[in-house]
Amino acid sequence: MIQGDTIRLKVHFKDFNNKSVDPSSVLLSIYDTNKKQIEQIPIEDTNREDVGVFFYDYAPATELTGFFFEFSGRHNNMPILARDEVKINFN
Repeated sequence: MIQGDTIRLKVHFKDFNNKSVDPSSVLLSIYDTNKKQIEQIPIEDTNREDVGVFFYDYAPATELTGFFFEFSGRHNNMPILARDEVKINFN
C-alpha cells in the first residue's frame, strides 16, 4: 500500500464446513505494528457484499508504516475472526 492512499479491507467469514456465514456484531479493529489497538469500527449492512463477505474502505493515519486489521463477530454464540497485516510504503 502507498502512504496516503485508501485501502479496501475485506473479509470472507466461513464456518468449519467452509460455508459462508453472516456473523452478528461485526467489528473492524485496527492495530499498530506493536499490536496496540488504535481504532474499532462497527461494520454495517452497507458494508456487506454477499453472505459472509464484508469490506471497509480505510485511510490509515500518515504516521503509520503498517498496521494489522481484524474483522470479528459472533456466529452460533462463538467468536469468529480474521486478521491480516498491511505494510505501508512511501513509493
